[in-house]
Amino acid sequence: MRRALRLAERGRGRTAPNPPVGAVVVSDGEIVGEGWHQGAGRAHAEVEALAAAGARARGATIYLTLEPCTHEGRTPPCAPQLVESGIARAVIATTDPNPIEVGAGVRALAGAGIEVRTGLLEEEARSLIQGFAKWIKTRTPFVTVKIASTLDGRVAAADGSSKWVTGLASRRDAHRMRAWSNAVVAGIGTVLADDPALTCRLRGYTGPQPLRIVVDSAARTPLTATVLDDAAPTLVLTTAKASEESVQAIRARGAEAVRVPALEGRVDLAALLQELGSREITDALVEGGPTLIGDLVERRLVDRYVFYIAPKLLGQVGLSAIAGLVAPNIADARELTITSVRRTGADVKIEARPRV
Repeated sequence: MRRALRLAERGRGRTAPNPPVGAVVVSDGEIVGEGWHQGAGRAHAEVEALAAAGARARGATIYLTLEPCTHEGRTPPCAPQLVESGIARAVIATTDPNPIEVGAGVRALAGAGIEVRTGLLEEEARSLIQGFAKWIKTRTPFVTVKIASTLDGRVAAADGSSKWVTGLASRRDAHRMRAWSNAVVAGIGTVLADDPALTCRLRGYTGPQPLRIVVDSAARTPLTATVLDDAAPTLVLTTAKASEESVQAIRARGAEAVRVPALEGRVDLAALLQELGSREITDALVEGGPTLIGDLVERRLVDRYVFYIAPKLLGQVGLSAIAGLVAPNIADARELTITSVRRTGADVKIEARPRV
């Protein structure tokens, strides 16, 4: 199953709106076929694994990171193909979070006489499909907020400089998160201050670039901004207060510019997530500044936080990571559950989720 999970990881950032899935066929203790889902409309992982195994699939065991589908989508359902292959046993890490599919694949296999076991390495498997699991139920993406800060919670110095708060290992890890996301989101403040590229620039990376999202209520994105180059597609989300001239100028640079509803004069972030969900974006990485992140936190729209914390201090004149959030006492603080802590070079990476 660990091999199947490693295969599934290859599909992260490539398969939306489908989940990344891996499959391994084992006969007499030997791997005879394996596969991973490489994109919507392409063969599912189990179909690839069965094709690789050929006749040796008969009587074998298949390890699947996700329950096989039973409905017709962009490709034929997988469960009937498993039955036809002669597979004798299926070990499935987790059931399908799709409300119309959950348990159906397991029942189809068991009803055909295949021995089925579920729950092996389930937590790891579920973490791989968290974006799909949210999108299939809400039609909005799983939102990860990335914050790179000093030990005292500052993301930039008093003069506005922020390159580089964290070290090279943390920045490489953040690029890996970009590769695993369908969209990278930044606010106009970040675009104006840092002119970020918002692309994955890992050495040797050849996968798809995430859609770059600029949250820009008045369409102030400079026409010379790096996010308007042709390294990746860009969507500027603005509001009715943006001039038609500014919107058309952005479009002339090759980017999309779309007006969405406003809330208190700024892009309504709930509407932003609905727009991304309508585009089948399942995983959105927010690399915004304090204002955008503060608005997301205030409206409880964050699913996961990733903090990269550098062993540096900037003091009270530095720029705080989150603006606007006011907790007058400890009882009003937003509580998080820490799910992971590890070193990234000289820094510390902490992953956390809002406490329910």
